[in-house]
Formats: sequence, C-alpha cells, structure tokens
Amino acid sequence: MSEVPPVPDRITGPNSVRALLRAASAMAVDYADTVEVRPVTPDPAALAALDAFDEPLPEGGMDPLATLRLLDEVGGPATVASTGARYFGFVTGGSYPVALGASALTAAWDQNAALPAMSPVAARLYDVVAGWLVDVLRLPAGTRPVFVSGATVANAACLAAARDAVLAGLGWDVQTDGLFGAPPFEVVVGEQSHSTLSKSLGLVGLGRGRVTVVPADGQGRLRAERLPRSTGPVLVCAQAGEVNTGAFDPFDVIADWLAERSGWLHVDGAFGLWALADPSRAALTAGLDRADSWATDGHKWLNVGYDCGIAFTRRAADLRRTFAADAGYLPAAAGPDRFEAMHHTPQSSQRARQVEVWAVLRTLGRAGVAELVTRTCAVAAAIAEGLRAGGLTVVNEVVLNQVLVRLHDGPTTEALIAAVQADGHIWCGPTHWDGATAMRISVSSWKTDLDDAATAVATILACASRLSTHR
Repeated sequence: MSEVPPVPDRITGPNSVRALLRAASAMAVDYADTVEVRPVTPDPAALAALDAFDEPLPEGGMDPLATLRLLDEVGGPATVASTGARYFGFVTGGSYPVALGASALTAAWDQNAALPAMSPVAARLYDVVAGWLVDVLRLPAGTRPVFVSGATVANAACLAAARDAVLAGLGWDVQTDGLFGAPPFEVVVGEQSHSTLSKSLGLVGLGRGRVTVVPADGQGRLRAERLPRSTGPVLVCAQAGEVNTGAFDPFDVIADWLAERSGWLHVDGAFGLWALADPSRAALTAGLDRADSWATDGHKWLNVGYDCGIAFTRRAADLRRTFAADAGYLPAAAGPDRFEAMHHTPQSSQRARQVEVWAVLRTLGRAGVAELVTRTCAVAAAIAEGLRAGGLTVVNEVVLNQVLVRLHDGPTTEALIAAVQADGHIWCGPTHWDGATAMRISVSSWKTDLDDAATAVATILACASRLSTHR
C-alpha cells in the first residue's frame, strides 16, 4: 500500500489557515486604505510587471504565502482603482467597507445558498433581505427577488420566466416540449435598449433580431406612441436608466397599452431601478411598479461586490415554472414559506450573495439608500454644470447619475477622452451617441462627493484646454 501524504498543519504553522488569512487580510486592508492615492489606471511599469505571472505550472507546488505576496505585489498595482471616488466608467460602484467585510466572512463560511438544508443562515438572510429589497424599491407586495451573477443573467432569468408564462397562456409547456413548434408571440424593445438585453433574448431562444424595435426619442426613451398595432400576446422590454443618458421609458403609457392586450412587461433597470429608492425621483419612476419583472445589479448603485445581479418577478411561481430541478438526491420540497433558490434561478450551486446585500441595507437603512441616490445624482449635475460652464456641450438631460459630453466634435472628443485617461486623476470612457463619439461620465460610487466633482471638472477642462491650444 502506498504511503498517504501527511495533512499540513492547519492550526499553527506558517501556512495554516489562520496565518494565510491574516496575511491576505493585511494586504487587502492596505489596498483598500491606499486606493484613493493610487492612479485610477495602472501605469506602464505596473502592466509590464504582470509578466511575472507567466510561469510554467509548478511541478511540486509553491509556498502559499509567497503566492499571496506575488498576487499582492504584482497584481495590486495593475488593478483599475474602480473602488475609488474618481472612477466614472461603466456605471461601476465602489464597495462599501461593510460589503467587503461581509464578503470576506461569507467566503470563509463557503456556503452554498441553493437550499435551506445547505445553509440555514443563507436561507434566513435571504428571507430578510428579500423583504427589505421589495420595501426599499417600493415594488408590489409579493414580488420575489433572486440572486444571480449579474444584470445580464438577471435579464435572462426574467425573460425566460416571461417566455414560459406567455406560452403557458397559449397552452404550451416550454419546459416539457421546448420551443420547436411553439406558438409565436411578439417581443417589443426600444431602439436604445441595452446590448445585454439583446444578448439575454438570444440566450432564452427569443432571438436578437426577431423583435419589434420601437423608435426612441433624443434621450433614448421608447416612444410609446410608436408601439405596434399588436393584438397580443406581447412581451415588452422597457428600460429604467438608459446607459448613456440615464433616461426612463414612459412606464405608465406602456403598461396601459399592454393592459389592452395580454402579455408581460419586463424592465431592464441595471442601475436605474435604484431610483425607486429615492422619493424625489418619483416623476422618473412613475408606473415602474406596474411591470411583471425587473432586473438590476447590486454592484452598481448599491455598491456591493461584483457577481450580484438581482432578478425580480411579481409572482415567484413564474420563476419556479422555469427553473425547478428534480433529482433523487435532493430533499423533498420545503413548505410554502421556505424559499429554495436553486428552484428559482438558472444555477443550482450558488454563493450567498444575499449576505453582502443584507449587510449594506442594514447599515444604510431606507434613508441611507435614498441619500446615496440623491447625492450621486447631485454630483453628476454638478459635473455637468461645471463642464457646460467650461465650454463643453452636455448632450443629455442630466436626470440621474449619467453625464454625456462632447468637446467640439467626435474626433476632438476622442482625443479628450484619451488625454483624460492618460492624466490618471479620473477615468471616463467613450460611447457612441447620435452619430458621434461622446464622453460618458457615470457617478455611482458611495465615496464620490462634490469635491470629487470639482476634481473631475478641473481635470477634464485642463485636458480640453491643452487640446484647444493645439487646434
């Protein structure tokens, strides 16, 4: 019989769980403490240093503490400081300290949140946070959220449930019979719907191109007066927070139109859904609660870590119809009061994403979430005002946390974006809007305040001045 290798010392050795977690925690704390003084994007030296990772797979393994040090010393400087106050790209929030702490603790627990039997604490925290989310977002009573990997999968989960519900109304069982030969129904999207919505429609078999596209107005809002002459059933995909302008579709008008037919109203609210938490945004969100499903992302405006999409449906049974799993090794279905995540989401095994969301909501409370939305929108408005005063063109109506600007024309704007990114004090990205390049500024971090707005304005105007001098 071959000799079994000894198990490493798990308690006191230099490579014990305690020693490694303490070392990693110290590195993480140092990174979080210094992120504001780091360049927003890594410099060429930091990028070149990444070559240290290009090594053959070790034959006999390496020292774990040395592995952590390599990750910290080489990986840390090559990160984008998106958790800082001056990152304005891609609608990316930071991460609240309590979210970081909850994430670390949850990682140590290593819980599978698929079933209550697998993690009682995850199940109980899900029950709590589900009610809190519906409360803070003012969604209809009985609405059920589920946690998935991001807004794209949240959209896909909602659209799969919508597909099955609409076809069930036509007498067709998708989960038994598939889509081959299923009765057709119409899918309606706005002209400026997000690319991930199209991706999700393709993923659930409804087709990226087999849709009715409704024209949008100058801010990207679906023009409800141009909705098709459908008789139903119809799946309508609306939008809360156009990714460039922050505009909201006219939900009440869309819901009234759909009420005369049959079908389903889905809202892609990757970041804009959080405007429901701010009563001062009521004019934007009117009718948003009349949808059948909503998709959002916790890592955007709620400022928890990545991999935290949230899909909401008005009726939990619609999710279960689509995602329930059956296997002999699974426990018998829990009672009606016990929610089983794996039977309501695309994935079976899943990390306990609800723990971070619970920690942030408990720390902020209803008023804190509203203040986060109000403040970041105020910062966006201040940036727009400063840039407009400095001679740039603000393209959008700044109704939320998005600012869209140009310097002279598309090519000059492209040069401005490159100059701002090279400067390193802030980061803004490009987008294509109304036939030309524009700079997109998204204010999503809990850290960003009016001082950061002033820094952003000063940086952009200084870069614009240098470009104008050389014209």
